[in-house]
Amino acid sequence: MAVEDKNISYRIYLVAFAIFLMAIAIVIKLTNIQWVEGDYYRKLAKERTVRNFVIPANKGNIYSADGSLLATSIPNYEIRFDAVAPKSEAFEKNVKPLSDSLALLLGKPSGFFLNEFRKARANKNRYFLVARDLSYTEFIKIKSFPLFNLGTYKGGIIIEQETVREHPIGKIAERTIGYERRNPNGDSNGKGIEWAYRRYLNGKDGKILKQKISKGQWKPIRDVNEVDPQDGYDVISTIDVFIQDIAHHALLKQLTDYEADHGCVVVMETKTGKIKAISNLGRAGDGSYYETTNYAVAEAHEPGSTYKLVDLMNLLEDKKIDTSAVFDTYGGDITYSGKHVRDSHRGGYGKISLARGFELSSNTVMVQAVYDNYKNNPSQFVNHINRYGLNKSLGLSIKGEGKPFVPQPTDKNWSNISLPWMAFGYGVSITPLQTLTFYNAVANNGEMVKPQFVSEIKEWNRTIKKYDKEVINPKVCSQETIKKLKAVMLNVVKKGTASKLYSKNFSMAGKTGTAAVNYAKDGGAGKYYASSFVGYFPADNPKYSCIVVVHKPSTAHNNYYGADVAGPVFKRIAQKIFTDTPSTNEIKNINRKILKQENDYDNYEKSQNLQTSIVPNVKGMSGMDAVSLFGNLGVKVKIIGIGKVKKQSIQPGENLDKNTTITLELS
Repeated sequence: MAVEDKNISYRIYLVAFAIFLMAIAIVIKLTNIQWVEGDYYRKLAKERTVRNFVIPANKGNIYSADGSLLATSIPNYEIRFDAVAPKSEAFEKNVKPLSDSLALLLGKPSGFFLNEFRKARANKNRYFLVARDLSYTEFIKIKSFPLFNLGTYKGGIIIEQETVREHPIGKIAERTIGYERRNPNGDSNGKGIEWAYRRYLNGKDGKILKQKISKGQWKPIRDVNEVDPQDGYDVISTIDVFIQDIAHHALLKQLTDYEADHGCVVVMETKTGKIKAISNLGRAGDGSYYETTNYAVAEAHEPGSTYKLVDLMNLLEDKKIDTSAVFDTYGGDITYSGKHVRDSHRGGYGKISLARGFELSSNTVMVQAVYDNYKNNPSQFVNHINRYGLNKSLGLSIKGEGKPFVPQPTDKNWSNISLPWMAFGYGVSITPLQTLTFYNAVANNGEMVKPQFVSEIKEWNRTIKKYDKEVINPKVCSQETIKKLKAVMLNVVKKGTASKLYSKNFSMAGKTGTAAVNYAKDGGAGKYYASSFVGYFPADNPKYSCIVVVHKPSTAHNNYYGADVAGPVFKRIAQKIFTDTPSTNEIKNINRKILKQENDYDNYEKSQNLQTSIVPNVKGMSGMDAVSLFGNLGVKVKIIGIGKVKKQSIQPGENLDKNTTITLELS
């Protein structure tokens, strides 16, 4: 018995000793956690339960030259409810008034909200969704409602904010205005002005401290931010909304009429290079047109006959020949190294002058003039092109500029047909904007200016940076040459390939072009036509230059030439600008009868149902587009909410009174 008691005592001592060792180990571990590794674990716990979240700064606005809003950031709010936070007394006292207030604002029954709040309270839901997609005005109202006015901890309100980028004028010039997108990995990319000037637009992000309340759910610790975001600067573009609207719809009409694949139009201010309008429209599968690619900036292709201005400038500058020199068109068909160069007019034009050859866009005349005078020294011809800068990009601020191509006599691919082919716009590539820049230099008496999309960076009324005119080439050629080039381009419209565009009421000058694109590929199987017109107006004192390019117009009626497809767009733009703002004597006597005969742009506007005497139906339209529409009609608009229009205070079809204000409720 004594032995057994002794064994039990040993076991008790052993267990006690083991417990003692465990206690010592626990004390050591706790001491280690508290004093040695304490900072690490406290930091880890904080990181897992409390975290700083980024509050993206509001981007600056993008404005047109006339002050219209092209792009803006709109705050978008989401309200959630932590049903555990309020005390029982506060919850019971305020839940019914809160439900009544929400019912009035959001259009749902009070009983719905009351039931949902009680359900969230019973389930201890700490992240119950109350409303989303709220405007700032709606957010301020909800924040003042009973219970929610007690704040985050006493009232349980959780506020989530994000910013949404909106384009108030809709899809017009959308590709040039552009965008910036942030990828999930943190990288960003974009297009247009938004991307090119992002360092000014983006501002500085803020920070807000949030606490984890459940898996994937966080709520702000305080009502104020740790670091407030700083808004970005505003960008003032060169675009004129009035001219942009004209250009967009004029191009759209022609693309639709000719069932074309895509096209672009650019209007540039002659003296400064400021882009007043740019539209790029491509055809979707359903036959509609939308902006997806900046063709004017990005698409380099064989220009065709618009390149003949280069020929004429070179020949006159080198005094190789004068515009009065006579050429035989040889029945409209000549050959070089076995390759045919043909005129579009069957049988040619007989014997005509160089000037007349340009006016009629005779390939045989222009090719002969270039080849005969430069065949022994092609570098002299090409060096002029290089000096004009047509062999390199313009260096635009906007991303994605197409790369031009001009073959050089030193290239291994240079051949006997390189020079004659260049003479009528083949074997070279150039973007529409480059072509326009070259023609604009002639309109501007030889000074070549860089195309400009932005004129100023501003913070409210304070100018941060101003972009002045940038000269690429102070004098592309002599004044004598300029005078002759202007004369023949005026005659292109008066009695040449663009004579259908001629109007005695206002003057235009320019050049038509019709290029067979992809002609050399697949034995010509993929060939299609690109119709273009480039020039300036008024002809005697140019204020604007303009290029129109239409790719793959329907050939059903054999009517795909530049004068027929692209020319009318050019004329419509020029005509509309100077009809609405008559600033020259040449157009002061235009009357409605003449405009009707010449298919004025007003007729197209009417065909688009833009009736200005009655209130239009904007239900279902985006809020920004509706604001733009009523703004164009001269009506003041009050907006409630964001999204699409669900209700308008003045019903469609009522007489339009420009002195009233219409209220639009958005979903």
